[in-house]
Amino acid sequence: MDYRYLNDIKYPADLRRLGVDALPTVCAELRDDIVKELSVNPGHLASSLGVTELTVALHYVYNTPEDLIVWDVGHQAYGHKILTGRRESFSTNRKLGGLHPFPTPAESEYDTFTCGHASNSISAALGMAVAEALRGKRDGSDAPHVVAVIGDGSMSGGLAFEGLNNVSSSPNDLLIILNDNNMSIDRSVGGMKQYLLKLNTTESYNRWRDRVAQWMRGHGLLNENRRRKTIRFSNAVKSALSPQANIFEGMDIRYFGPVDGHDVKELVRVLRQLKNMRGPKLLHIHTVKGKGYKPAEKAATIWHAPGKFDPETGERKTDSTDGLPPKYQDVFGETLVELAKVNDKIVGVTPAMPTGCSMNKLMQVMPERAFDVGIAEGHAVTFSGGMAKEGLIPFCNIYSAFAQRAYDNIIHDVAIARHHVVFCFDRAGIVGEDGATHHGAFDLAALRPVPHLTICAPMNEHELRCMMYTAQLPDMGPFVIRYPRGRGVLPDWRCPFSELPVGKGRRLREGNDVAVLSIGHIGNNVVKAIEEAQGVSVAHYDMRFLCPIDTEILDEVGSRFSHVITVEDGVRNGGLGSAVLEYFADHGMTPRVTRLGLPSDEFVEHGTVAQLQHIVGIDVEGIRKSIEQCAHNS
Repeated sequence: MDYRYLNDIKYPADLRRLGVDALPTVCAELRDDIVKELSVNPGHLASSLGVTELTVALHYVYNTPEDLIVWDVGHQAYGHKILTGRRESFSTNRKLGGLHPFPTPAESEYDTFTCGHASNSISAALGMAVAEALRGKRDGSDAPHVVAVIGDGSMSGGLAFEGLNNVSSSPNDLLIILNDNNMSIDRSVGGMKQYLLKLNTTESYNRWRDRVAQWMRGHGLLNENRRRKTIRFSNAVKSALSPQANIFEGMDIRYFGPVDGHDVKELVRVLRQLKNMRGPKLLHIHTVKGKGYKPAEKAATIWHAPGKFDPETGERKTDSTDGLPPKYQDVFGETLVELAKVNDKIVGVTPAMPTGCSMNKLMQVMPERAFDVGIAEGHAVTFSGGMAKEGLIPFCNIYSAFAQRAYDNIIHDVAIARHHVVFCFDRAGIVGEDGATHHGAFDLAALRPVPHLTICAPMNEHELRCMMYTAQLPDMGPFVIRYPRGRGVLPDWRCPFSELPVGKGRRLREGNDVAVLSIGHIGNNVVKAIEEAQGVSVAHYDMRFLCPIDTEILDEVGSRFSHVITVEDGVRNGGLGSAVLEYFADHGMTPRVTRLGLPSDEFVEHGTVAQLQHIVGIDVEGIRKSIEQCAHNS
């Protein structure tokens, strides 16, 4: 594409050679480039379009990579990647061996911190600012500027508030940019959303306060103690003059805004004004998610990650789904509605992912019984525990990788007291192109040691429905159901509900040479692998439950077979394979056990699910080879 400016911008230093009047054109070209690239190589579109002007302004004003920009989540960082030496390789974004889906220091010196999960930018940036200040004192160098960029959705996360609370207690000159687009992935919710919609502070007031502070410093009248007292006093005055109190100013963080986040020249002016200002500060900007591309502006949720599309017409290119099995998330959503209609104790809870996990289906039918709590996984769990304490049965749906953030809450607020909460962990196992931060690799291993938890995984849609039905029956206590991203295997997926015996698996196939024990959807790969295996008699057991595990099956397998293979879509260490080894060791059984699953010594990166399963050896071919090798070695 022949662009006036973008073709000559390889790194931010090239951008900074331009006059400020050229920046609106740069933004238009960058936005056009993102649209064209993502139309054929899908990714996170709307978020990156919404921060195009901010991205350009930051790299124009700050001397990156010496100055440090910390992005939150990373959905919005495509423009950042293109401007920092990766435009020519951007076509490989999210592909196996190509650019990472989110900023990572492993890829570029311009990527200052690992991105993927929400709400960590303030804490990370504060740590970096303090570290750089200490380094500067040691060697006499000037500390670089540090900027944290966070969205309104991420600001609802508890970690963001922990970071804010600590910002004022440590000497730093951190700039926090709050990108307020009234969107997370679904519409942002909660008090923070309403607060940001109303918040306003005059620029003239901030200019006046800065001049007074500079005058006092110049005359030796402003030390740290007096600075804090002055801030408290001025905040009191400001609160008296403003329609509402400012939460950021209450934390001794100077507030500026709101500013139009799509006026790149104004952003440059404001950032230059704030760049060398002492002390922590927050710049509040208003943006539109999907800005500059009409289809994305009109339906930002759909265009968060739209897949392939025609950049001219905005028509999304979707393959026909006729006759295909449903997505597991949709089976969950439909089944939850069915169960809620006959059990009035059932409620739904999700941390900001109602569309992604299909909780929106319950919201449409019974809005008073479905709760989107925002990006707040720990709160979602404890909130569910509180409702369960009072007799409700919450179905708390969290993406597996995000549930890692609620580990303590699961133990402390649910498991100890055996509260009847049903945890549905969507996107369990390998998720594909979103990579290491999003794979649901650790849930089985992390939760298996926790007392009182029932942990299970369905092999197909019927199993998911029956597990959900079983989980809501009386006196079940805390119940964990994990299932993968994507489609199941049964086009005719609706089935009558039936109770599954907790802690009992099932034998799917008789065999004499090798026994394969699997859990969850990955068992379908095992079925195909066994069919393809040559010259070996294979028994296959679908364990269904990790906790409690079926000891009758383990006794049978441990006494009959000299070779056992375990297969799981999770880390090998700590999951099903470890549980089987432990049981055999505890009971004096000595079969050779081959554990197939995700590696525990390195993170699985990004690629398609099929590619990644092949790499880690849990695709059909990998399982078949393991079966044949075990038979050969017997």
